[in-house]
Amino acid sequence: MSCYDLHSHSWVSDGTLSPADLVRRAAAARVAVLALADHDDTAGCEEALRPAPQVGISVVPGGELSVTWQATTIHVVGLQLDPSAPALAAGLERLRSFRQWRAEEIGRRLAARGIDGAYEGAQALARGRIISRTHFAHYLVSRHCGKDVRDIFKHYLTHNKPGYVPGRWAGLEEAVGWIREAGGVAVVAHPARYNLTAGKLRRLLGEFAECGGAGLEVVSGSHSRQDVDAMTSHALKFDLLASAGSDYHGPENPWLELGRLPALPEVLTPVWSLWEADAARNRGVA
Repeated sequence: MSCYDLHSHSWVSDGTLSPADLVRRAAAARVAVLALADHDDTAGCEEALRPAPQVGISVVPGGELSVTWQATTIHVVGLQLDPSAPALAAGLERLRSFRQWRAEEIGRRLAARGIDGAYEGAQALARGRIISRTHFAHYLVSRHCGKDVRDIFKHYLTHNKPGYVPGRWAGLEEAVGWIREAGGVAVVAHPARYNLTAGKLRRLLGEFAECGGAGLEVVSGSHSRQDVDAMTSHALKFDLLASAGSDYHGPENPWLELGRLPALPEVLTPVWSLWEADAARNRGVA
């Protein structure tokens, strides 16, 4: 088990636990530091912080921001965010507005293919302000349109499928700017999932570093050992701090648990070294 899990989701976006229950589960799994990183929303951070002292865990306020880079959707996790920062709050509101339109458009496109009521079904499953493709997938599974969520994504919700709607998200520099203005640290999430060529991934990480991005999620719940090795090389090449996160969404996915992550390779500098250094300086001042 890892003491740090810096990527998790609650029902504020597409997870299935409340922020407080997520924190309690992480503590029971012996996670020492948990980041709540809901998609395009920081509304759960306050609730997640409340039970943390009682269960002996530190909570990092975060968010997973949606970015369009060269026609590809990329996710950037912001860690140690101030959710009240004006630029971040306005930017996330803009992304949520697009998400709302996208959800309605997915419903319209599925209806055109003979699947009525998908928007309303997905909306009924959403506990927060965001209706995600995952909510549509769960609803379509309940309608017996596929055997599981992965099957639904494959046949309905990805590129060139009936319910696919291209993203119109934040620009890379824009999203990193919002995170930095909010006092946070920007980290590219699960980089191996984007199916980018090696050259294109290098261009992404180079641009990310140039605009102030600081970290790379080297260890992820979706990364293989080979992925970890490859991302270790990229982190060293671009002088990026290393992060680790399960991308946990809920107990219905038993193969993915909070904190169940390999250790970061020792050659890397972990992103949490920033906070440990700050804490040490503060102790020195005191």
